Amino acid sequence: MIAAPELHTEFHFAQDTDTRFSSDTDFDDPDGRNAVIGKGKARKGKKGPGEKGKGVAKGAGRMNGHHQENGMENVMLFEVVRLGKSAMQSVVDDWIEAYKHDRDVALLDLINFFIQCSGCKGIITSEMFRNMQNSEIIRKMTEEFDEDSGDYPLTMAGPQWKKFKSSFCEFIGVLVRQCQYSIIYDEYMMDTVISLLTGLSDSQVRAFRHTSTLAAMKLMTALVNVALNLSINMDNTQRQYEAERNKMIGKRANDRLELLLQKRKELQENQDEIENMMNAIFKGVFVHRYRDAIAEIRAICIEEIGVWMKMYSDAFLNDSYLKYVGWTMHDKQGEVRLKCLTALQGLYYNRELNAKLELFTSRFKDRIVSMTLDKEYDVAVQAIKLLTLVLHSSDEVLTAEDCESVYHLVYSAHRPVAVAAGEFLFKKLFSHRDPEDDSMPKRRGRQSVNANLIKTTVFFFLESELHEHAAYLVDSMWDCAAEILKDWECMISLLLDEPLPGEEALTDRQETALIEIMLCTIRQAAECHPPVGRGTGKRVLTAKEKKTQLDDRTRMTEIFAIALPALLAKYSVDAEKLTNLLQLPQFFDLEIYTTGRLEKHLDSLLRQIREIVEKHTDTDVLEACSKTYHSLCNEEFTIFNRVDIARSQLLDELVDKFNRLLEDFLQEGEETDEDDAYQVLSTLKRITAFHNAHDLSKWDIFTSNYKLLNTGIENGDMPEQIVIHALQCTHYVILWHLAKVSEGTSKKEDMLTLRKQMRAFCLMCLRYLTSVNTAVKEQAFTILCDLLMIFSHQIMAGGREALEPLVYTPDASLQSELLSFILDHVFIDQDEDNNSTDGQQDDEAGKIEALHKRRNLLAAYCKLIIYNVVEMNTGADIFKQYMRYYNDYGDIIKETMSKTRQIDKIQCAKTLILSLQQLFNEMLSDLGPSFDRSASAFCGIKELARRFSLTFGLDQVKTREAIAMLHKDGIEFAFKEPNPQGEGYPPLNLAFLDILSEFSSKLMRQDKRTVHMYLERFMTFQMALQREDCWLPLISYRNSLQAGGDDDTMSVISGISSRSSSVRSKKAKPATSKRKVPEEESSSSSTEMWMNREQSMQTPVMMPSPHLTSTIMREPKRLRHEESYMGVYTMTPDQQQQHSHPPTPQPQHHQTPMDYNTQVTWMLAQRQQQEEVARQHQERVMNYAKLRTNLQHAIRRGTGLMEDDEEPIVEDVMMSSEGRIEDLNEGMDFDTMDIDLPPSKNRRERSELKPDFFDPSSIMDESVLGVPMF
Repeated sequence: MIAAPELHTEFHFAQDTDTRFSSDTDFDDPDGRNAVIGKGKARKGKKGPGEKGKGVAKGAGRMNGHHQENGMENVMLFEVVRLGKSAMQSVVDDWIEAYKHDRDVALLDLINFFIQCSGCKGIITSEMFRNMQNSEIIRKMTEEFDEDSGDYPLTMAGPQWKKFKSSFCEFIGVLVRQCQYSIIYDEYMMDTVISLLTGLSDSQVRAFRHTSTLAAMKLMTALVNVALNLSINMDNTQRQYEAERNKMIGKRANDRLELLLQKRKELQENQDEIENMMNAIFKGVFVHRYRDAIAEIRAICIEEIGVWMKMYSDAFLNDSYLKYVGWTMHDKQGEVRLKCLTALQGLYYNRELNAKLELFTSRFKDRIVSMTLDKEYDVAVQAIKLLTLVLHSSDEVLTAEDCESVYHLVYSAHRPVAVAAGEFLFKKLFSHRDPEDDSMPKRRGRQSVNANLIKTTVFFFLESELHEHAAYLVDSMWDCAAEILKDWECMISLLLDEPLPGEEALTDRQETALIEIMLCTIRQAAECHPPVGRGTGKRVLTAKEKKTQLDDRTRMTEIFAIALPALLAKYSVDAEKLTNLLQLPQFFDLEIYTTGRLEKHLDSLLRQIREIVEKHTDTDVLEACSKTYHSLCNEEFTIFNRVDIARSQLLDELVDKFNRLLEDFLQEGEETDEDDAYQVLSTLKRITAFHNAHDLSKWDIFTSNYKLLNTGIENGDMPEQIVIHALQCTHYVILWHLAKVSEGTSKKEDMLTLRKQMRAFCLMCLRYLTSVNTAVKEQAFTILCDLLMIFSHQIMAGGREALEPLVYTPDASLQSELLSFILDHVFIDQDEDNNSTDGQQDDEAGKIEALHKRRNLLAAYCKLIIYNVVEMNTGADIFKQYMRYYNDYGDIIKETMSKTRQIDKIQCAKTLILSLQQLFNEMLSDLGPSFDRSASAFCGIKELARRFSLTFGLDQVKTREAIAMLHKDGIEFAFKEPNPQGEGYPPLNLAFLDILSEFSSKLMRQDKRTVHMYLERFMTFQMALQREDCWLPLISYRNSLQAGGDDDTMSVISGISSRSSSVRSKKAKPATSKRKVPEEESSSSSTEMWMNREQSMQTPVMMPSPHLTSTIMREPKRLRHEESYMGVYTMTPDQQQQHSHPPTPQPQHHQTPMDYNTQVTWMLAQRQQQEEVARQHQERVMNYAKLRTNLQHAIRRGTGLMEDDEEPIVEDVMMSSEGRIEDLNEGMDFDTMDIDLPPSKNRRERSELKPDFFDPSSIMDESVLGVPMF
């Protein structure tokens, strides 16, 4: 145990029981003091053990089986604080009353209260209190700390313990507050408590250290508050004294001057006492525990020192104390760094303290800025908030580089970080307004105050070249700058109005950015939830938020219903701007068009959209127009008829135009005109875009598109884009027809028509898979996979059995074509892909886009495997690419394997072994049958088998049948091809057994025997005798099947050992640094392990129960020599001989030739000998288990030793008083240990504390080492 600091090595009992003051409320009452003392002396010694403390509490004198000889105050004190039902004021008043009666008994009750709050069941008796030293008492309590787990009140779970910490801290605060006028100055109570807490805080027992540190820190906080009050009273007394002394002699009251002088003297003495107490706690507890091994203890210290500096800044807010917070900002635990930042926030929030923080800010500013990128999001958020306070206090502290490191965090995917960065950005860029702006009357439009702020937002967005997410920027600033972001009138004015004289107009790029930001603000106001990728989902809005949402939607509709047609007209030729502007009606409250009499603006909007459709062929613009029509065509609103008529007129014209152009286009034959092709393509694009959101079934587009596609197949010269859009448009036709049939109101003829069209279209897509153009083939493949998925057996789910005629199952040829496409277009090297964006192979963005496209193709096919649309064994060609293309498609292939295993474990296993067989056959065709097993190709297949084995997990019961079937198929494949040279040579595929052995560890013990018997069916007698290198795969595979009996025996032993302490193992938490026994390295094989274990029987062994079940058992730990078991348990000579000389099987000599009967007799003899050896081995194992169990009980009874998992509450303190290193504080020009207040002159000095030096390497990051603090 680490020695406790030399602060009061024993509890002192003062011979004089007088107190300096008699009352807690009036320290000028000497009569009260005498009365109290007399009362206490009269009762002292006259009560029996069961009668003491009746004035405080009543009840039985027993708790947890321990008799309380000194009364019930300690038991009731802990119980009252734990329950938290009584007012803490009355609890403390009762204890104070008991202290006045008999301060020894009351103080002993308080000490036991701290002991019990630590979770210790031990009780300090009066005899121990009187005769034992402090360190001896703590050592005694440590020995009685017999809890089964590491939990103690401050860490226990449950509702009753959640409030305990706050009640515990409140009790200490109220105790000091109620005793601040008398008891704390009696040189007895506080000395004893501080001495106890200091000793406990240096204990190796975590519960003692944690609880006492919390108590000491809260005690210090209460004393700081007392010192602050004393300082205020001294200032007031001094002013009164000066005022009285400055009066004229005739009006001066000498008695009052003498009284004020005496009062000031008493206050000064009290302040000296408090300063000594604070110095003792700071030196004895804080300086040691602020770098404790436990993060919670370090966090407590930093949190409280922040309170001291904020509460009593004159005494504590200086570099001597700030350095501890600065050092700890490099702590490795996030919760400690978080406490540092919150402590500093309380200081920077008060601008009056900025002058005292200048040196600290200059030294640790860089560290705070770097913490904005902390891996713990909570720490990063608080770091940004702290920098915002620093920025608020002074603009000159943070450099431009510091600010820029925070600016980009507005695009963070973690919303709290982004919101904090948005507030920082708002403070930096938008909070500096001219005073003239506030005095001038409010103006609207581009003359308003927000105009420049909106421009600044646009400039910032454009300067963030690495980020193109306006929605993230808007969401980050929404909480702090909603007034600016919702000034849509100003935004519209900036876009439509002419610039003022001398004002610079927005550029085209700035206008595009402003429109994008405007759209994002409208979406945020209408939806009231963060953008995609930020946030966990939609939350329930409060009533206030719902009202704000409705008001914003009404306001935005009234504004943009009028302005949107003008905006569309101005930017009618800019596709990017139109795409954003056309999304605005999706967020409108369409009822406003009627209630606000805005029908003429609706007509204007429809005209503009029609002109845009006729003018543009860009897919994004056309789809935006289609979605806008879909939003406006809502039957719930009265504007539906008006919009529906306009939409129908537009579609009629488009379809008529397409049919007319298509007829002329198809008649031209091979000599197609480019202009005609462009007209057909542009019209087809418009129809496809509208068919995505609108049902165009009444125009019978399928016939025209099918004719177009069929002509393309026959002629082979159809333009690429026409084919792609025709395929997509026909796909929409099929889907809309299916939606209509699924409603159940259609006729049977409609279902037959859909079935016919769907099958014809699937065949058409299959024909296009052989197209020359890659883009066409990719489009056909994607649509074909979607159709097969939609029209699979899944279509009947949910009570839709009537759709059974539509089910379409692909035949073998179609499945083969799909698989061939995947192998030819997905599993290719990056350099082989000649279809990067814009043909730029070297363009990194193009490569990423091409990879993304290939991943989508692979995912589309894998869905067919997962949902059993295609045969599962087709996945073998996919699975075998797992290692080669792991970086590109590893996640998709792994998820596919997982899903297929959930559907059918056995078939999945067959597919995995099939993929390995295919790779093996490919290797044989490349390298020949006499290949080297060290070749990279063979090693790659074996590594792939190992990866496949890992995917089966640890539960052998669930995968039992699948693994057995996998071995069956593997064995059959290995012996499938006999060697053409004769039976004396290994089969051609025998090396596959080496690959198959990777799955042997997944077999259960009984299954290994079954598989081994199945293997012997394929083996001849000569094969069993072969020992050449070419037969090594068979030998190693047989060994992998025969090994495992020992492993299972070991698992039984492990189970026996774990049962003896199962309760303890379940409760115990893994400690970071326990007392450890040296442990030998694990043996690589079970045979070596058991041999080592048998040899180690000459050494006493006590194996701890493992917390986790492992497939490899560690070797037994060895006890120290002095803890030998020989005196407890003696082995018999036979046992010693058994363990010293384990039996070894005799060498076997095989003679050939041998007739059949001799062979059978020899094999039976060998089998019996093996069984006899196994039986003897089993007996030895069971004897060892009994020996070890008896040994553990004997040692536990004889020495009282605890196993490792029985002492979770004991940990090594990170730093002790020994092993000091050079203090980082050396060479500083300010005091780092003492509270900078005058020492006491009218009380005995406390004994000196042993200094403890600072070792930051144990808990700090390396970045703080070797760097001067200030």
